[in-house]
Amino acid sequence: MLSEKKPKINIRHAVTGDLEFITELEASCFPPSEAADRESFRKRLSVYPDHFWLLEENGRVVSMINGLVTDIPVLQDIMFEDADYHKENGDWQMIFGVATHPDFQGEGYASLIMERVISDAIKQDRRGIVLTCKDKLLSFYERFGFINEGISKSEHGGALWYDMRLTF
Repeated sequence: MLSEKKPKINIRHAVTGDLEFITELEASCFPPSEAADRESFRKRLSVYPDHFWLLEENGRVVSMINGLVTDIPVLQDIMFEDADYHKENGDWQMIFGVATHPDFQGEGYASLIMERVISDAIKQDRRGIVLTCKDKLLSFYERFGFINEGISKSEHGGALWYDMRLTF
């Protein structure tokens, strides 16, 4: 009887050498109007690399979550571009994006990496996590305890977003 080899999963923080993979993954998951570009990721990685979580399957980056930390309780569009809003000891972990490569979606990787981000935010004594999402993802985040606070003021990418908050 042949056994199926279980994939090796590793979650780690990003380093500058991951820049190309991160940029490509983002582009494969978001429309151009919403995807961060290489320069934006370079700035983010230079300021808050410990707030980039990468999930690897057998050494290949297949999923990521990134965002800054701040005392501002609502995710604002300017935060996507201005890394100066990051405050390492801030109360709120912002999530800018949850991205899983299309070839690996539906395998539970986004849930695994989200559980890690939540665990890390709790260990870091944050008040909680804040993100925006589209209506089709509301139930995904609600499974982790996020509360839908209604339609966001965000105009990012011209999409309709909902403010979501997980308070610890």
